[in-house]
Amino acid sequence: MYFTDRGIEELDKRRGDEEVTLAWVAEQLQGFVDAHPEFETPVERFATWLARLDDPED
Repeated sequence: MYFTDRGIEELDKRRGDEEVTLAWVAEQLQGFVDAHPEFETPVERFATWLARLDDPED
């Protein structure tokens, strides 16, 4: 188990039953980067990965 798995499991446990839009997720990611600019690169990579999940070229 990776250390990050704990955070993912907490997210699922606390908010797993909620329905949100990707626009809401994008807004939350932007707010996180605004508050923690040192995480800009990993958040950008994660957002790009999510955006391209269905793209067979990536």
